[in-house]
Amino acid sequence: MARVVGIGGIFFKAKDPEALRAWYRDRLGIEVLPWGGAAMSWNSPDSPGEKGVTIWSVFEDGSDYFGSERQRFMVNYIVADLAALLADLRSEGCDVDSKTDESEFGKFGWVTDPEGNRVELWEPPK
Repeated sequence: MARVVGIGGIFFKAKDPEALRAWYRDRLGIEVLPWGGAAMSWNSPDSPGEKGVTIWSVFEDGSDYFGSERQRFMVNYIVADLAALLADLRSEGCDVDSKTDESEFGKFGWVTDPEGNRVELWEPPK
């Protein structure tokens, strides 16, 4: 079974999110959208007609979305079958969050790596 098939997003915390977003916009040309992040489109090398997107987003310093106050960043990995992967990770003894989320944006689950970093797993909608 395929596990991770790409990177869906890169998220990090900032003490001053607005100023940091402006720096990335002005210095690196990242088009920050009104919701506070950027959607970077790309084509799949295996299927050139298939488009994908990687989300870049700055979170408030106090956000608990990353699971821990000390965690400053989180990577969102694209997966092919979230339910199967979470089951496999649990059977391998990994620290898998019991909560999952499903919305029009797809299915989301979380696992914590051995260093204590929360990792987001995302199965895009079909």
